Amino acid sequence: MTSEFSPTLFIDADACPVKDEVYKVGQRYRLKTYVVSNAFMMIPTSLLIARVIVEAGPDAADDWIADHVGPGDVVVTADIPLAERALKAGGQAIAPNGRPFTENSIGAALAQRALMEQLRSTGEFTGGPKPFDRNDRSRFLQALDEAVQKARRRRP
Repeated sequence: MTSEFSPTLFIDADACPVKDEVYKVGQRYRLKTYVVSNAFMMIPTSLLIARVIVEAGPDAADDWIADHVGPGDVVVTADIPLAERALKAGGQAIAPNGRPFTENSIGAALAQRALMEQLRSTGEFTGGPKPFDRNDRSRFLQALDEAVQKARRRRP
């Protein structure tokens, strides 16, 4: 008889527009959820949700998450290098717009990020990402639910 695995959820919380959705999914599946940020932020009162405040610094929250994520865990982040680190640790990573980062897509995402950084450094106007909308939120909820179901079916 095998027991069902319960992944941990990690939110790269600074500027994350889908924290409430992560809380809801985490509560539904009774999953430990870490809200990692560089500053204090309000979180729901729950034994399953923990606030982690890291030192100020460009990658401090990313480093904390990468040090704690394990096989099957789910990281919610728009940060592509953090997504790559989560995948290397055996976890899953999902962007707030619902796009899952995978072993097959992370290389292209890193290359696109490097290209955009190069263009910006030369003064090129790149326009930035499109505004976050209701469809992104819906895609995110579906992707997060699928990631949790996938993690629960497999044992790391």
